[in-house]
Amino acid sequence: MKLSACHIAVNKLRTTQILNVKTESPTVKTFTFKDKQCAKAEPDQFLMLWIPQVDEIPISILNAREDGTVSVAVKEVGEATGALHGMETGEIIGVRGPFGNSFTAGEGEILMVGGGTGIAPLLFLAKRLASKAERLSFVMGAKTRDELLFKNELDVLCTEQSAIATTEDGSYGLECLATGPLEALLEKEKFDMIYTCGPEQMVRRVFDLAEKHGTALQASLERIMRCGIGLCGSCVIGRYRVCRDGPVFASSRLRELKGELGISKWDFSGRKIPLE
Repeated sequence: MKLSACHIAVNKLRTTQILNVKTESPTVKTFTFKDKQCAKAEPDQFLMLWIPQVDEIPISILNAREDGTVSVAVKEVGEATGALHGMETGEIIGVRGPFGNSFTAGEGEILMVGGGTGIAPLLFLAKRLASKAERLSFVMGAKTRDELLFKNELDVLCTEQSAIATTEDGSYGLECLATGPLEALLEKEKFDMIYTCGPEQMVRRVFDLAEKHGTALQASLERIMRCGIGLCGSCVIGRYRVCRDGPVFASSRLRELKGELGISKWDFSGRKIPLE
């Protein structure tokens, strides 16, 4: 596959200093740094973040500013993210990107559904849409109260009421998954667009409900990514590569993927395994 000059530019590894580290929850920290290329990112594009002597990982962009400042929210889930969580202001990281497509900005009545760190790129989008949408509503979910991310910021952006919060243990908001309130919400109210990002099984449920109620949907998919430029094949779903054809997929493409979406994925060894 031949890469264009634009792809070559964004794919070049750049080193930068961590400017700020903020603890968001017991398992999530936000890292801020400067990078001119990634500062041009649109909501739900991602970058490849290199932790020296450890590994490189794909991360959704939380915020990108005109001054070149970029922020990412990272959950500690393994060796690479654990090493990153141990890093401090002034230490060096590497970045490539931004990669992938982005959410297409909609107008009218907007609903967002986010789970876990999937809330981060939706917050990025919500900031862009706040002045355009007639109504902006948000349903967010986490395992516990401590893991609910960016609720205060989203409460300010929602137009009619605070973001609807759900927790699996009932420690805050409704005791259910993020998809729990959706059936009643979609039966009662009409939305022009739903945006969703989070665990793939959650995304599948949101997709099924959007189809049932005839609501347009844009969903961000999370898959294993090794290269970020469509070469390695680790992020394949159906005939698509999430890193190049996504990570955002509209309903029309998701209908092609119903046999895999929320059901199976490729693991690090290249085997197709069921999603837990």
